[in-house]
Amino acid sequence: MSNSWSAKQYSAFENERTRPVRDLVAAIPNQTISRAVDLGCGPGNSTEVLASRYPDAEVTGMDSSDDMVQAARKRLPALQFEVSDIAAWNPPQQYDVILANAALQWVPDHATLYPRLVSKLTPGGILAVQTPDNMEEPAHRLARQVAGEAPWAAKTGGVKHPPRHSAAWYFELLKPHCGVLDVWRTTYHHPLAGAAAVVEWFKGTALRPYLDKLDASEQSSFLARYLSLIEQAYPALADGTVLLPFPRLFIVAGPKQA
Repeated sequence: MSNSWSAKQYSAFENERTRPVRDLVAAIPNQTISRAVDLGCGPGNSTEVLASRYPDAEVTGMDSSDDMVQAARKRLPALQFEVSDIAAWNPPQQYDVILANAALQWVPDHATLYPRLVSKLTPGGILAVQTPDNMEEPAHRLARQVAGEAPWAAKTGGVKHPPRHSAAWYFELLKPHCGVLDVWRTTYHHPLAGAAAVVEWFKGTALRPYLDKLDASEQSSFLARYLSLIEQAYPALADGTVLLPFPRLFIVAGPKQA
Protein backbone atom coordinates (compact mmCIF):
# COMPACT_ATOMS: atom_id res chain seq x y z
CA MET A 1 0.00 0.00 0.00
CA SER A 2 1.42 3.34 -0.98
CA ASN A 3 1.46 6.41 1.19
CA SER A 4 -1.24 8.08 -0.93
CA TRP A 5 -3.76 6.56 1.49
CA SER A 6 -6.02 9.23 2.98
CA ALA A 7 -7.50 8.52 6.40
CA LYS A 8 -10.10 11.27 5.84
CA GLN A 9 -11.23 9.82 2.49
CA TYR A 10 -11.35 6.26 3.87
CA SER A 11 -13.29 7.36 6.95
CA ALA A 12 -16.00 9.10 4.93
CA PHE A 13 -17.92 5.79 4.97
CA GLU A 14 -16.68 4.55 8.33
CA ASN A 15 -19.94 2.97 9.55
CA GLU A 16 -20.24 0.93 6.36
CA ARG A 17 -16.56 -0.04 6.35
CA THR A 18 -16.63 -1.03 10.04
CA ARG A 19 -19.67 -3.30 9.79
CA PRO A 20 -17.72 -6.26 8.29
CA VAL A 21 -14.99 -6.11 10.94
CA ARG A 22 -17.62 -6.17 13.67
CA ASP A 23 -18.99 -9.35 12.11
CA LEU A 24 -15.49 -10.79 11.77
CA VAL A 25 -14.39 -10.05 15.35
CA ALA A 26 -17.69 -11.45 16.65
CA ALA A 27 -16.83 -14.74 14.92
CA ILE A 28 -13.48 -15.16 16.71
CA PRO A 29 -14.07 -18.08 19.09
CA ASN A 30 -11.53 -17.06 21.76
CA GLN A 31 -13.12 -15.66 24.92
CA THR A 32 -9.93 -14.30 26.47
CA ILE A 33 -6.58 -13.44 24.91
CA SER A 34 -3.45 -11.61 26.03
CA ARG A 35 -1.91 -10.25 22.80
CA ALA A 36 -3.51 -9.19 19.51
CA VAL A 37 -2.41 -7.20 16.46
CA ASP A 38 -4.37 -5.43 13.71
CA LEU A 39 -2.50 -5.65 10.40
CA GLY A 40 -3.37 -2.82 8.02
CA CYS A 41 -5.19 -1.03 10.82
CA GLY A 42 -6.16 2.00 8.72
CA PRO A 43 -7.47 4.90 10.82
CA GLY A 44 -8.01 2.58 13.80
CA ASN A 45 -11.69 1.74 13.35
CA SER A 46 -10.94 -1.99 13.12
CA THR A 47 -8.46 -1.82 16.02
CA GLU A 48 -11.13 -0.19 18.14
CA VAL A 49 -13.52 -3.09 17.48
CA LEU A 50 -10.79 -5.58 18.42
CA ALA A 51 -9.82 -3.70 21.59
CA SER A 52 -13.47 -3.44 22.64
CA ARG A 53 -13.87 -7.22 22.30
CA TYR A 54 -10.69 -7.86 24.32
CA PRO A 55 -10.32 -4.94 26.75
CA ASP A 56 -7.72 -6.74 28.90
CA ALA A 57 -5.44 -7.70 26.00
CA GLU A 58 -2.37 -5.91 24.70
CA VAL A 59 -3.68 -4.72 21.32
CA THR A 60 -1.39 -3.09 18.76
CA GLY A 61 -1.82 -1.95 15.18
CA MET A 62 0.28 -1.35 12.11
CA ASP A 63 -0.21 0.14 8.66
CA SER A 64 2.05 1.07 5.76
CA SER A 65 0.49 4.54 5.55
CA ASP A 66 1.79 7.23 7.89
CA ASP A 67 -1.47 9.17 7.44
CA MET A 68 -3.49 6.16 8.58
CA VAL A 69 -1.22 5.50 11.58
CA GLN A 70 -1.40 9.14 12.68
CA ALA A 71 -5.20 8.95 12.54
CA ALA A 72 -5.20 5.69 14.52
CA ARG A 73 -2.92 7.16 17.20
CA LYS A 74 -5.20 10.18 17.54
CA ARG A 75 -8.25 7.95 17.79
CA LEU A 76 -6.77 5.43 20.25
CA PRO A 77 -3.96 7.20 22.14
CA ALA A 78 -3.64 4.41 24.70
CA LEU A 79 -2.65 1.84 22.05
CA GLN A 80 0.62 1.38 20.16
CA PHE A 81 0.67 1.79 16.37
CA GLU A 82 3.59 1.55 13.97
CA VAL A 83 4.23 2.27 10.30
CA SER A 84 5.20 -1.04 8.74
CA ASP A 85 4.62 -3.22 5.70
CA ILE A 86 2.57 -6.40 6.12
CA ALA A 87 4.68 -8.21 3.52
CA ALA A 88 7.79 -7.65 5.67
CA TRP A 89 6.10 -8.13 9.07
CA ASN A 90 8.07 -10.71 11.05
CA PRO A 91 7.72 -10.17 14.81
CA PRO A 92 9.69 -12.26 17.31
CA GLN A 93 6.60 -12.92 19.45
CA GLN A 94 3.45 -14.89 18.69
CA TYR A 95 -0.10 -13.56 18.90
CA ASP A 96 -3.39 -14.90 20.22
CA VAL A 97 -5.28 -12.99 17.52
CA ILE A 98 -4.00 -11.60 14.22
CA LEU A 99 -6.67 -9.41 12.61
CA ALA A 100 -6.45 -8.24 9.00
CA ASN A 101 -9.54 -6.32 7.89
CA ALA A 102 -9.67 -5.21 4.24
CA ALA A 103 -5.87 -5.12 4.07
CA LEU A 104 -4.39 -8.34 2.68
CA GLN A 105 -5.90 -7.79 -0.78
CA TRP A 106 -3.15 -5.18 -1.30
CA VAL A 107 -0.38 -7.65 -0.38
CA PRO A 108 0.98 -10.09 -3.00
CA ASP A 109 1.76 -13.83 -2.74
CA HIS A 110 -1.07 -15.07 -0.53
CA ALA A 111 0.14 -18.65 -0.97
CA THR A 112 3.11 -17.73 1.22
CA LEU A 113 1.56 -14.93 3.29
CA TYR A 114 -1.43 -16.72 4.83
CA PRO A 115 0.45 -19.80 6.14
CA ARG A 116 3.17 -17.47 7.46
CA LEU A 117 0.59 -15.51 9.43
CA VAL A 118 -0.84 -18.74 10.87
CA SER A 119 2.70 -19.64 11.99
CA LYS A 120 2.77 -16.42 14.06
CA LEU A 121 -0.15 -17.61 16.22
CA THR A 122 0.05 -19.09 19.69
CA PRO A 123 -1.47 -22.55 20.21
CA GLY A 124 -5.19 -21.85 20.15
CA GLY A 125 -4.62 -18.53 18.41
CA ILE A 126 -6.77 -17.21 15.56
CA LEU A 127 -6.08 -15.48 12.25
CA ALA A 128 -9.16 -13.42 11.33
CA VAL A 129 -9.21 -12.01 7.79
CA GLN A 130 -11.74 -10.07 5.76
CA THR A 131 -11.02 -9.09 2.17
CA PRO A 132 -13.23 -7.45 -0.46
CA ASP A 133 -14.37 -10.03 -3.01
CA ASN A 134 -15.63 -7.55 -5.56
CA MET A 135 -13.21 -7.49 -8.49
CA GLU A 136 -15.99 -8.53 -10.86
CA GLU A 137 -18.53 -6.06 -9.48
CA PRO A 138 -19.46 -3.18 -11.84
CA ALA A 139 -17.50 -0.63 -9.80
CA HIS A 140 -14.23 -2.50 -10.41
CA ARG A 141 -14.96 -3.60 -13.97
CA LEU A 142 -15.81 -0.03 -14.96
CA ALA A 143 -12.67 1.33 -13.30
CA ARG A 144 -10.60 -1.07 -15.41
CA GLN A 145 -12.59 -0.08 -18.48
CA VAL A 146 -11.97 3.64 -18.02
CA ALA A 147 -8.30 3.02 -17.21
CA GLY A 148 -7.95 1.34 -20.61
CA GLU A 149 -9.58 4.20 -22.53
CA ALA A 150 -7.98 7.26 -24.12
CA PRO A 151 -6.71 9.69 -22.97
CA TRP A 152 -5.85 7.97 -19.66
CA ALA A 153 -4.70 4.55 -20.89
CA ALA A 154 -1.09 5.67 -21.48
CA LYS A 155 -0.73 6.21 -17.73
CA THR A 156 -3.35 3.90 -16.21
CA GLY A 157 -3.63 1.01 -18.66
CA GLY A 158 -0.79 -0.92 -17.04
CA VAL A 159 -2.09 -0.85 -13.47
CA LYS A 160 -2.10 -4.35 -12.00
CA HIS A 161 -3.92 -5.58 -8.91
CA PRO A 162 -2.65 -8.41 -6.70
CA PRO A 163 -4.65 -11.52 -7.63
CA ARG A 164 -7.76 -12.39 -5.64
CA HIS A 165 -8.64 -16.01 -4.97
CA SER A 166 -11.77 -18.02 -4.29
CA ALA A 167 -13.00 -19.30 -0.94
CA ALA A 168 -12.08 -22.83 -2.03
CA TRP A 169 -8.52 -21.69 -2.88
CA TYR A 170 -7.97 -20.28 0.62
CA PHE A 171 -9.59 -23.30 2.29
CA GLU A 172 -7.34 -25.69 0.37
CA LEU A 173 -4.27 -23.53 1.10
CA LEU A 174 -4.86 -23.33 4.84
CA LYS A 175 -6.33 -26.78 5.60
CA PRO A 176 -2.93 -28.52 6.04
CA HIS A 177 -1.85 -25.84 8.53
CA CYS A 178 -5.08 -25.39 10.50
CA GLY A 179 -7.13 -27.22 13.07
CA VAL A 180 -9.75 -24.46 13.03
CA LEU A 181 -10.87 -23.18 9.63
CA ASP A 182 -14.04 -21.33 8.70
CA VAL A 183 -14.50 -19.53 5.37
CA TRP A 184 -17.60 -17.61 4.32
CA ARG A 185 -18.76 -14.87 1.96
CA THR A 186 -21.22 -12.10 2.74
CA THR A 187 -22.64 -9.46 0.40
CA TYR A 188 -23.45 -6.18 2.14
CA HIS A 189 -25.84 -3.76 0.47
CA HIS A 190 -24.73 -0.29 1.52
CA PRO A 191 -27.28 2.52 1.02
CA LEU A 192 -25.41 5.51 -0.42
CA ALA A 193 -26.59 9.00 -1.40
CA GLY A 194 -26.49 8.55 -5.17
CA ALA A 195 -23.93 7.50 -7.77
CA ALA A 196 -21.55 10.30 -6.77
CA ALA A 197 -21.28 8.69 -3.32
CA VAL A 198 -20.31 5.39 -4.96
CA VAL A 199 -17.47 7.23 -6.71
CA GLU A 200 -16.42 8.86 -3.43
CA TRP A 201 -16.37 5.42 -1.77
CA PHE A 202 -14.00 3.94 -4.35
CA LYS A 203 -11.83 7.07 -4.52
CA GLY A 204 -10.64 5.97 -1.09
CA THR A 205 -9.67 2.45 -2.21
CA ALA A 206 -10.06 0.84 -5.63
CA LEU A 207 -9.51 3.98 -7.73
CA ARG A 208 -6.32 4.97 -5.91
CA PRO A 209 -3.89 3.01 -8.12
CA TYR A 210 -5.30 4.78 -11.19
CA LEU A 211 -5.67 8.28 -9.74
CA ASP A 212 -2.14 8.15 -8.31
CA LYS A 213 -0.79 8.08 -11.88
CA LEU A 214 -2.78 11.11 -13.11
CA ASP A 215 -2.44 14.85 -12.63
CA ALA A 216 -5.32 16.90 -11.21
CA SER A 217 -6.91 17.63 -14.58
CA GLU A 218 -6.65 14.02 -15.71
CA GLN A 219 -8.10 12.82 -12.41
CA SER A 220 -11.08 15.11 -12.88
CA SER A 221 -11.85 13.86 -16.39
CA PHE A 222 -11.26 10.22 -15.35
CA LEU A 223 -13.72 10.58 -12.46
CA ALA A 224 -16.33 12.30 -14.65
CA ARG A 225 -16.20 9.42 -17.15
CA TYR A 226 -16.33 6.86 -14.32
CA LEU A 227 -19.31 8.63 -12.71
CA SER A 228 -21.26 8.54 -15.99
CA LEU A 229 -20.81 4.77 -16.14
CA ILE A 230 -21.54 4.25 -12.43
CA GLU A 231 -24.85 6.12 -12.83
CA GLN A 232 -25.91 3.52 -15.40
CA ALA A 233 -24.58 0.50 -13.48
CA TYR A 234 -26.10 1.50 -10.12
CA PRO A 235 -29.51 3.04 -10.82
CA ALA A 236 -30.98 5.09 -8.00
CA LEU A 237 -34.06 4.01 -6.07
CA ALA A 238 -37.15 6.23 -5.96
CA ASP A 239 -35.76 8.35 -3.11
CA GLY A 240 -32.35 8.79 -4.79
CA THR A 241 -30.57 6.15 -2.71
CA VAL A 242 -28.15 3.83 -4.47
CA LEU A 243 -27.64 0.38 -2.96
CA LEU A 244 -24.00 -0.67 -3.36
CA PRO A 245 -23.67 -4.49 -3.26
CA PHE A 246 -20.30 -5.30 -1.72
CA PRO A 247 -19.25 -8.96 -1.40
CA ARG A 248 -16.57 -9.76 1.17
CA LEU A 249 -14.68 -12.96 1.98
CA PHE A 250 -14.08 -13.94 5.61
CA ILE A 251 -11.58 -16.42 7.04
CA VAL A 252 -11.18 -17.52 10.66
CA ALA A 253 -8.24 -19.91 11.01
CA GLY A 254 -6.26 -21.43 13.85
CA PRO A 255 -3.13 -23.62 13.81
CA LYS A 256 -3.19 -27.38 14.24
CA GLN A 257 -2.56 -28.43 17.81
CA ALA A 258 0.64 -30.37 18.46
